Amino acid sequence: MRVLLTSFAHHTHYYGLVPLAWALRAAGHEVRVASQPALVDTITASGLPAVPVGTDHLIHEYRARMSGEPRPNHPAIAFDEARAEPLDWEHALGIEAILTPYFYLLANNDTMVDDLVAFTRSWQPDLVLWEPTTFAGAVAAHVTGAAHARVLWGPDVMGSARRKFVALRDQQPPEHREDPTAEWLTWTLARHRGPAFTEELVTGKWTVDPTPPSLRLDTGLPTVGMRYVPYNGTSIVPDWLCEPPERPRVCLTLGVSAREVLGGDGVEQGDILEALADLDIELVATLDSSQLAGVRSYPKHTRFVDFVPMHALLPSCSAIVHHGGAGTYATAVVNAVPQVMLAELWDAPVKARAIQEQGVGFFLPPAELTPQAVRDAVVRILEDPAIPAAAQRLCEETCADPTPAGLVPELERLTARHRSTPVGVPAGPDPLRGAAPGIPK
Repeated sequence: MRVLLTSFAHHTHYYGLVPLAWALRAAGHEVRVASQPALVDTITASGLPAVPVGTDHLIHEYRARMSGEPRPNHPAIAFDEARAEPLDWEHALGIEAILTPYFYLLANNDTMVDDLVAFTRSWQPDLVLWEPTTFAGAVAAHVTGAAHARVLWGPDVMGSARRKFVALRDQQPPEHREDPTAEWLTWTLARHRGPAFTEELVTGKWTVDPTPPSLRLDTGLPTVGMRYVPYNGTSIVPDWLCEPPERPRVCLTLGVSAREVLGGDGVEQGDILEALADLDIELVATLDSSQLAGVRSYPKHTRFVDFVPMHALLPSCSAIVHHGGAGTYATAVVNAVPQVMLAELWDAPVKARAIQEQGVGFFLPPAELTPQAVRDAVVRILEDPAIPAAAQRLCEETCADPTPAGLVPELERLTARHRSTPVGVPAGPDPLRGAAPGIPK
């Protein structure tokens, strides 16, 4: 079958698609990856064929223009699972009213959607897999009749939020049932003369979720689990990782996205380093020169590295202190590494609360963060055997899900069930595939 994967041009969002794309390709399926031009080099570096569509998004430029700052802070989203207050209509509508024009619409700009629909009509994929904010993939599949599914990179906060939003919306008087996301997608479909809007434009026909089963959110959506397989882009494993550490190894990372595009880190690295300075540990800190400015003290056995692939580093670590990024969190889970999460952005507080509730680590919100709290959390992890044991249980749970390769037969089955005749394309033999459109028996 033909499979199109798509992500807007942000490399960490794309990385979660790579292992599944390669699993499909290794199984003999035709695979293409479509994104805006800025992501083309990242796609080809992963060994997959790229299809440039549209023009690059301007999310960060618009945010800078609105704030007046060259690198404005990335706003936190108060998803219901991270809030103490009960969810009400005003808050649910507020989230939609912010995300739709200032994120979804910018990430999926009109030129990207138009080019992706045109390519999909031409290539006629059987299945479109899209990362959960690239609604252009859902539009292209909906218009052309392809089966389509979201591939998550973290807990399904968007599916959960949408379910609660729709329930609250339907309780409002008809004249007050605003729905910014549905309105935008309805206009977009009309431009391409596609079928009417359905909720599957937001949620996919099904969802591929790499979150450990016990940490998945109850969305009521058709969901298949997949074991997370790390992909960190092109990288070189340093020589020192070939030798076992002589003392407990702790990783400190605040993520590439924060320092490159999100306006900087939400915490002070120097304070954390100083708080850990008296511990007999080997600290591996993935910080660049700008993040190290003003640092006065740190543990004696510290390695400062600009970048190291997490999948190569974490198997040797006893703990990790990090920002809650999707890849870092998931790589720690599959390697049974206890986590101290300084979580603020997007779904990170949701993940951090779940990790703490499972006994796998600690949640330290940046607004409440103290250097002593970080030190205490690391010491607890190193001294309390119950925490690594809980991390091992969570690892075993997530590793019971099928790998991307193991999931391919289920994707074939679901595609055969959900693919429909493309709009405007006659049914019948496909000379490019030598058989009627669909899944090989």
